[in-house]
Amino acid sequence: MLSRCEITKTEVLIYTVPTDAPESDGTFAWDSTTMVLVRLWVGDVWGIGYTYADAAAGAMTHALLDKLVRGRDAFDHAAVLQEMHRQIRNSGEVGVSAMAIAAIDNALWDLRARLLDVPLVSLLGSVREGIPVYGSGGFTSYDDAQLIEQCSGWAAQGFGMVKMKVGTHPADDPRRAKVARNAIGDRVKLFVDANGAYTVTQAIELAHRFAEQGVRWFEEPVSSDNLEGLCAVRSRAPLGMDIAAGEYGYTAWYFARMLQASAVSVLQADATRCGGISGFLDASALCWAANMPLSSHCGPSMHLHVCCAVPRAIHMEFFHDHVRIERMFFDGFCEPANGVMVPDRTRAGMGLELKEKDAARYLV
Repeated sequence: MLSRCEITKTEVLIYTVPTDAPESDGTFAWDSTTMVLVRLWVGDVWGIGYTYADAAAGAMTHALLDKLVRGRDAFDHAAVLQEMHRQIRNSGEVGVSAMAIAAIDNALWDLRARLLDVPLVSLLGSVREGIPVYGSGGFTSYDDAQLIEQCSGWAAQGFGMVKMKVGTHPADDPRRAKVARNAIGDRVKLFVDANGAYTVTQAIELAHRFAEQGVRWFEEPVSSDNLEGLCAVRSRAPLGMDIAAGEYGYTAWYFARMLQASAVSVLQADATRCGGISGFLDASALCWAANMPLSSHCGPSMHLHVCCAVPRAIHMEFFHDHVRIERMFFDGFCEPANGVMVPDRTRAGMGLELKEKDAARYLV
């Protein structure tokens, strides 16, 4: 039996990685991605967790680690989590605060599994061997050649689903969807993501235009905070087209409100934002109660084990930016085969080892 497992050392590392080309979606443009990474030690055993957030999240992460985590028993995880949530009350429970908690929570899950010398999916309780992924990118900043190259590449690798960004130029989006459809062929499902760029009227009209290209997934057609608008789009979307949202959810009550409003047909959650894997499990429980499918947003390595351990998960996002970073930064990154990502059950925890020399050039 394990004795007290005191967390003896903590570390926060902040990395900023430039994109490989200009990127934009319907409401935002960016040229880099920042990861805030946490490592926790119990003796010689360490666990790793991270969030994709602004570098400002690093300061909050440091403060929480110094005040509430270092010196605690790693198996007092639930108590530490509750104390962190109380600590951020006056700082705001969402945004940077929630992402700081997420990085720490993810590291605690990884650490506990490594202390027990089991893969995280086994600690959580395995439901499935692997989880389908969809290729995600198709940025609105891409020209047709870039869009075709990326989408056709995923199709050639055996991906059954591909997602593109829309919303920057609504009038051109049906044409771009047709370009993507021609690139991937008829057998691959086509998803679109507007990041809340459209009005309700635009979204309803475009849903029917997208359906002409067999689009099966319309993500954030309007702002995810506009629950009435999401309901209106969902009620008038073509049959067979899912309306999805939830990636900006930081709390269980955010997800509960979205489900109670019947705003989506698939809920999304992001373990790098919603308080970590613990928050993702909250979203999963709500989906179980509501008989609602669940899909993870971005950060595939951080979601792989938990998505293989929750019953309502249907697929994960294989997001271009985060895949680039995770391949560069981690030994143990699990490449999909025929569109399915499978945890490496021969490795403890999430199975990720930081390639410190490769990552060092991006340290902030």
